[in-house]
Amino acid sequence: MNDHPEHDKKQEGEEIPSLLLPIDEHVEEVHGPDGKKIRHKGIYLLPNLFTTAALFSGFYAIVSAMDGNFANASIAIFVAMVLDGLDGRVARMTNTQSAFGAEYDSLSDMVAFGVAPALVTFTWALADLGKVGWIFAFIYVAGAALRLARFNTHIGDEDKRYFTGLPSPSAAGLVAGMVWALSDFGIEGGEISLLVGLLTALGGVLMVSNVKYHSFKDLDMKGRVPFFVILLVVLVFAIISTDPSRILWFIFVAYTLSGPALMMWRLKKQDKTPVKPESGES
Repeated sequence: MNDHPEHDKKQEGEEIPSLLLPIDEHVEEVHGPDGKKIRHKGIYLLPNLFTTAALFSGFYAIVSAMDGNFANASIAIFVAMVLDGLDGRVARMTNTQSAFGAEYDSLSDMVAFGVAPALVTFTWALADLGKVGWIFAFIYVAGAALRLARFNTHIGDEDKRYFTGLPSPSAAGLVAGMVWALSDFGIEGGEISLLVGLLTALGGVLMVSNVKYHSFKDLDMKGRVPFFVILLVVLVFAIISTDPSRILWFIFVAYTLSGPALMMWRLKKQDKTPVKPESGES
C-alpha cells in the first residue's frame, strides 16, 4: 500500500507542464571551448527569421503561380535568393550558427529553390505536355533534393572556391528567370513548352552533376577596395534596374554555362600539357 499517494502523483506529474506544451522545446548539444558538450535550449531568432522569410517567399511563389501571377511568382523566388544569402551571413556575423539553423535552411531551400520553381514552370508551360511535363518538373525537384543532400553531407570536405554541381539558388534563377523574362515579352508558356521542359530538366541534371562552379567565397568582402569598385557596383545595380527580368535571367544563364565552359577549358589544358618521361627512359 502507498501511504503518500499525493506525493507520488506530484513526482509523476513533474514533467506534466512540459508535456502539455503544444510544441516541444528544441535542445541542442554543442561542444564548448573546453571540448565538453553543452546543452542549449531554444533557437537563435535572427538568422531563422531570414530563413522563415525565404520559406514564405517560396510558398508565395507557388500560390501566385496557381493564381496565374507568374511575374510575381518569379520575383518571389528571387527575393528568396536574397534572404537565403542573408541568413547564413547574419548567423556567421553574430556567431549564431547552429545545427537546427542548417537543417531549417536546407528545408527552406528545398521549398524555395526546388519545389517552387518546378511548380511555377509547370503551371506556366509544362502542364500542356501532360505526363511528359510533370516528368520534366520532377527531374528538377529530384535534382534539387539530391543536390541539397549531397551538399549537406560534404560540408568541409570540398574546395570552398567551387561548388560541385549547379547550386540550387542558381538553378532556381535559371528557371524562374526564364518564366519572368519570357512572360514579360508576352510569350505564352504553352507555345514553347517543350523547350521550357528541356531547360527545366537540364537545371535539375546540372545540380547533381560533377561540373564545378565558382563559389566566389574567396572574395574578400571585409577588406578595403578602390573607390571605383563602389561606382562599379552602383553601375551594375543601375543596369539591372533598367530591365531586371531579362538582365537577371541573362546573368543566371551565363553562370549556368560557365560551369561546362570551365570544364571544357580544363580538359583542353590537360590535353596540351606535355607528359614528362619516366626516369630511366632514353
